[in-house]
Amino acid sequence: MKDLAGRVAVVTGGASGVGKGLVQALLDEKVKVVIADVEAAALDAAVAELADRGEVTGVVTDVSSYESVEALANHVFDRYGVCHLLFNNAGVTSGGGGKPWEQEPNDWKWCFAVNVFGVANGVLAFAPRMIESGEEGLIVNTSSGDGGFAPVPNASIYAASKAAVTTFTEALAHQLISNGTNVRACVFYPSGGLLDTGLWTAQRNRPAALARQKPRPAAPGTTIEEFREHLRKMGRNADVMDTYELGKFVIENIRAGNYIITHGMPAIHELLLERTAAIARFELPPAFH
Repeated sequence: MKDLAGRVAVVTGGASGVGKGLVQALLDEKVKVVIADVEAAALDAAVAELADRGEVTGVVTDVSSYESVEALANHVFDRYGVCHLLFNNAGVTSGGGGKPWEQEPNDWKWCFAVNVFGVANGVLAFAPRMIESGEEGLIVNTSSGDGGFAPVPNASIYAASKAAVTTFTEALAHQLISNGTNVRACVFYPSGGLLDTGLWTAQRNRPAALARQKPRPAAPGTTIEEFREHLRKMGRNADVMDTYELGKFVIENIRAGNYIITHGMPAIHELLLERTAAIARFELPPAFH
């Protein structure tokens, strides 16, 4: 999809962070954007801030609820009659990471409800109508290198959810092609540096019904300041990636027709080779660090 001007896009989790960067980049391309976000105040603020950049509206949406995402799809198709670009971007962390056996069922329920069911609900609500329209379309699912390329021992639930997004998107992409549709799918791995987004404080939106039953101190490195210090001690890059620049990077990759959208592929390639070699030896593969 090379000509984006006049297209219609939906971005979940679009009121802040990576999602907002995507919205900004899309508006630069004269795309009509519908922002979906669970936080009404943040959504209103984002729409007001970005209104002078192009046509942008907002719909309060809880991606963990199919009914809420279906209402979003109804709004988009009633208003525009089409959706060309669907960014299933909303995501949360599980609640502090740490040892897998110290996590609770509600940690799994909440993380997978947003990160996995949120993507599934987006596809279920939008894909049939996108296909039926006959228009060229693209579904962009946000995964993470933390699980999408290899597990992260200290964020096991989050990594598992993002691994699910990666696997599902690949299956989706194959099916869209083999069934002769004009819709395609790709997977986006936010990258290029540390991301200072709402993901670090995602607990603010955690439903009371899915609260932890046994409160415990947050695991080390669960704030961005702690994690940046951890990276510095390891001698690794702790620079923060600008989300608007990341959004423009995604647009470039969409135009290029890339299935995988990420920075740092040479290092990822080496990691994947190491993992493949370990698996071939029946050994535990190296983790993502």
